[in-house]
Amino acid sequence: MSDRSRPLVAVLDYGIGNLRSAQKGFERVGADARLTADHGLIADAAAVVLPGVGHFGTCMRELRAAGLEDATLSAVASGRPFLGICVGMQMLFEGSAEAPEVSGLGVFPGRSVMIPAGLPRPQMQWNRLDVLRPSALLAGLGDDAWMYFVHSFSAETDDEFVVATCDYVSDLTAMVDRDGTVWATQFHPEKSGNRGRQFATNFMAEVERSLDNSRR
Repeated sequence: MSDRSRPLVAVLDYGIGNLRSAQKGFERVGADARLTADHGLIADAAAVVLPGVGHFGTCMRELRAAGLEDATLSAVASGRPFLGICVGMQMLFEGSAEAPEVSGLGVFPGRSVMIPAGLPRPQMQWNRLDVLRPSALLAGLGDDAWMYFVHSFSAETDDEFVVATCDYVSDLTAMVDRDGTVWATQFHPEKSGNRGRQFATNFMAEVERSLDNSRR
């Protein structure tokens, strides 16, 4: 475990895309963020982040090839703060229409489907969050929270898990929250300027709260 002033955040490294950008995003808000595939480090971390870019099937295959599926599910089950980002969010569902033959992690019910026709795919732009219910990670973002999205698929799940949507042809799932310990975003906090920094700061506040509770 890192020292108290810089909580250890394990950013799962399974060799896909620019995972380091997520790591750097959490470093900027004071985390000891480490890009890692080390099971011991992941188990010791105060929080775990699963980023992802590109193709759902490729990401899932590479996560499994790296031996990180069990470590991911163990981190979720531990109750430590866990965050999925972009395709990392989609990986937490049961599957995706992008690769129907590949199963997801099944942390959330449902699957990802292609964004409806009518506007360009992927959605590659800033879009405003429509917040449906409170979540600790959205604190202080206000009613005009614009975040950066790059995606062609969007998760469909039970309403009870959806805390924010965005309007792009239809209402797309932008963020989910399970039990206040597992969160996932379709947007990229690390690419979303000051709002994204506030989001990451809120995540680290939850990490600190979790650490305080574990020490009692």
